[in-house]
Amino acid sequence: MAISLRTAGVAAIALGTALAGAYQLGRSMAAPVAALPAAAAAAVAPAASVLPAGHPEAPQREGKLAPDPSQKFTHFRVGNKNVKRLFVDGDAVWVGTSGGAVRYDTKTDEYKLFDTKSGLLSNGVFHVGKLDDRIVLGTYGGGLSLLDPAKGTWETFNIPDGLGDAFVYDVLKARNGDVWIATWSGVNRVKGGRLKDRSAWELHTVESTKGGLPNDWVYGLAEGKDGEIWLGTEGGLAHFKEGRWENWNHAKGLGAPYEKVKDHIQYGSDPAKVSEHHAAQKKEMGLEKIDVAYNPNYIVSLAVDAQGVVWAGTWGGGLSRYDGKAWTHYTVSEGLPGNHVFMLHLDPKGALWVGTNNGLAKMQGNAFRVMTTQDGLFANTVFSMTTTRDGTLWVGSYGGVARIKPS
Repeated sequence: MAISLRTAGVAAIALGTALAGAYQLGRSMAAPVAALPAAAAAAVAPAASVLPAGHPEAPQREGKLAPDPSQKFTHFRVGNKNVKRLFVDGDAVWVGTSGGAVRYDTKTDEYKLFDTKSGLLSNGVFHVGKLDDRIVLGTYGGGLSLLDPAKGTWETFNIPDGLGDAFVYDVLKARNGDVWIATWSGVNRVKGGRLKDRSAWELHTVESTKGGLPNDWVYGLAEGKDGEIWLGTEGGLAHFKEGRWENWNHAKGLGAPYEKVKDHIQYGSDPAKVSEHHAAQKKEMGLEKIDVAYNPNYIVSLAVDAQGVVWAGTWGGGLSRYDGKAWTHYTVSEGLPGNHVFMLHLDPKGALWVGTNNGLAKMQGNAFRVMTTQDGLFANTVFSMTTTRDGTLWVGSYGGVARIKPS
């Protein structure tokens, strides 16, 4: 029997491992101290009051940690959860996980967990960002929630308010004030960002755009240098400008060909074997004979740099670059550590960072500098990243976050 589409979408990337030297963040993220090596347990127990699972006083919704400031890197554990998004807001780092969002103050080392007990409708957090003066969370089944930091209150927008789907993967406020919301049932455009004005909400789908949007499962949003909107979907790359849509898939240049990457596909389990959605998609794309985790049409991550170049991370097809005229592919053969590209991050200096199934890579010219657990990563499967003002890297994986100080 095929599993549900929503479950399949998450199960496909629920991977990773945990390392030593970790601190604990948030309630219901607690793991037994025994799960940590002795040195880590000694460090974390007094600071975060981490107690064995089942202990009545074990859960900690907020508290203060005591990481060693002299260390090159620090690991923060979030338990058996996926760190899907990291976001910097002044001195605070927000950690979006499958068990809620944690706000961590880098100056005071204080943390606080926000989840369904705090006002969210779902603990699964796909997106963390900011809309004007409010923190915005895109959740897994709970819609779009905005936090008023001063009042500590949440306001949630869901399907009755115009939202295409309760599963929100990305949010973008364009320079013209429009707010774009990526969901698993198309993309919303809220004109002028007037979220409380139902008439300002639009929903664009494959049907409404007559195929201009290639797939209704939208994962990434980015604004180009001329105000155009780029969208990463499960069926390819889409472009919207002045009311017109166009798109690109593997047949038009997206994603490296299978012959180039087949020897470096780490995941032998094909989501199409357990998901009717993915099976139908692979058949539609002519990929049904490929029974490993490879779909070059599936954009998992998206970024547009200051020059307007589009970067798309694909599911097994490596990293694709589109300059408006031609496509270039970067794979393990070109120096990437893995061909599944889960995360793309442009740091304050404009450098591109690529999170893969097998490590983190910083693009330097046409080459890559690769970082792994040996360089301080919590795990080699990298799902999220952000950079603070002092150049510190925060890198999220399954089970935890690494804070790596600049060299």
